[in-house]
Amino acid sequence: MLRFIIKRGINALLTIWVIVTFTFILMHSVPGGPFTRERPVPPAVMENLNRHYHLDESVFQQYIDYLGDMLKGDLGPSMVSESRDVNMKLRDGMPVTIQLGLQALVVAIVGGLFLGIITALNHNKWPDHSGSMIAVLGAAIPSFVLGPLLIQIFAMNLKWLPVATWQTWQHTILPTFALGLLPMAQITRMMRSSMLDVLSQDYIKTARAKGLSRFMVVMRHTIRNSMLPIVTIAGPIIANLLTGSFVVEKIFSIPGAGKLAVESIGNRDYPMILGTTIIYGVLFVVLSFFTDIVYTWIDPRMKLSGKGER
Repeated sequence: MLRFIIKRGINALLTIWVIVTFTFILMHSVPGGPFTRERPVPPAVMENLNRHYHLDESVFQQYIDYLGDMLKGDLGPSMVSESRDVNMKLRDGMPVTIQLGLQALVVAIVGGLFLGIITALNHNKWPDHSGSMIAVLGAAIPSFVLGPLLIQIFAMNLKWLPVATWQTWQHTILPTFALGLLPMAQITRMMRSSMLDVLSQDYIKTARAKGLSRFMVVMRHTIRNSMLPIVTIAGPIIANLLTGSFVVEKIFSIPGAGKLAVESIGNRDYPMILGTTIIYGVLFVVLSFFTDIVYTWIDPRMKLSGKGER
């Protein structure tokens, strides 16, 4: 297990380095610069700005300097705001993004497991058809369509909830469902498929033959074994919820890191683009890393076969 953790840890560090390097190269390959505007900047002002932000140095030197600062925890200054650097902006925005992601995660896991269990236990009956239809709709409607639709129905027409911003818990309801419906649909479909497979196994039939009630069989054997595939996708789902809220935050005017990332791209704020990419990349890689560890700990087949040591 220790060898497995060390190997995955090294792969995680290499992945983060590749993400940073690729983003840096791609960002500097785009035509134009952070100070390119519709109205041209005087040459003297442009020269001073480039010197101030070290853009007059070679791209390789900028890359080396950035890696050194990043290892110290300094993500650089924002080219848009003089008073607040990238660290300060992310420190303000990330808690909002994390809260939104965690709320959406609760909706996805609770709703997905509930619908998956109900549909599997009522195979080819009306709960199965209803739950499957909800899952299909959740997977088919993208967040940039679902968000405005929820605003129109629950905020504009029914006036039950606020339209946007992030002030009270009522303001969090619509963006939470807009972000959590897609992963809820994924979990529902996977849980349903996994439970149907487990219910057809011989050990389930043996447990029923020994006199265990259907409730005890489901609680003791079926649900636990059916959740192993859910653990496999849990890491990417959590990472996507924490890092994939760009559109939702923009639609609902949420002051999170996702909104900062979208605005930084439009402003060509190089340090801000790199900072948000690094934070999101680290979150995604770390969560996937811990998912692999948890999976090898939960799945007894992984332990018996020794795959966790490879």
